[in-house]
Amino acid sequence: RRVHGSKGGKKGGAKKKAVDFMTRKEWYDVVAPAKFDNRICCKTLASKTVGNKLGVDNVKGRVFEVSHQDLSGDEQHAHRKIRLRVDEVQGRMALTNFHGMDLTTDKLRSLVKKWCTLIEARSDTKTTDGYTLRMFAIGFTDRRENHVKKNCYAQTSKVRRIKRKMIECMRSVVSKNTLEECVKIFTTDESIGKDIQRATKGIYPLRDVYLRKVKVLRMPKLDVNKLLEIHGELPTSLEDLGMPVEE
Repeated sequence: RRVHGSKGGKKGGAKKKAVDFMTRKEWYDVVAPAKFDNRICCKTLASKTVGNKLGVDNVKGRVFEVSHQDLSGDEQHAHRKIRLRVDEVQGRMALTNFHGMDLTTDKLRSLVKKWCTLIEARSDTKTTDGYTLRMFAIGFTDRRENHVKKNCYAQTSKVRRIKRKMIECMRSVVSKNTLEECVKIFTTDESIGKDIQRATKGIYPLRDVYLRKVKVLRMPKLDVNKLLEIHGELPTSLEDLGMPVEE
């Protein structure tokens, strides 16, 4: 007769020692380009270097979405979101570059009204330093002076002409500037929206013309020296100093 016996030792075997996973992680400061006032915009967590896998490689390529208000300190820019991509890591500082822009959902919804035509156009354009940007412009038809009708709908032929003008305005700005200069134009004022309004005034008056979205489709090979020029003087990282993080 076969007898089933238990192995020696305590029942259930030895328990694994609980290890705090945070001991295998380290914090990095995410640094925005010098164009923005608040340089250290957030922090990110990454695994430490283990064997041949460097901890720096875990941070490179990450994309962060930050409110433009947090970067500039100006409430007037609260309706815009900026996307920043980590291209280089120095010490505990993750150096980022512009990767996209978007309007907040509440801002977009506040623009939409009845009795008008929504017009949107898209353009893929290359900057002088080799970045390909995809831009979306949005605008709404407005009432003319001495307008009698309740609505201000535009005819399909006029909508097509307005879209062509939108694309021309976006291409004329981006094709003549570097990415850094384009970001300045996108974020400091609504100059592209104003250009579109002036160009389309003879076709149909527009209101609330904005760049709804900007995406970086393709980028040239990373030039670290050029990235450091965009960042200028780097801020002091609290992670390098070993300062405690405020809760």
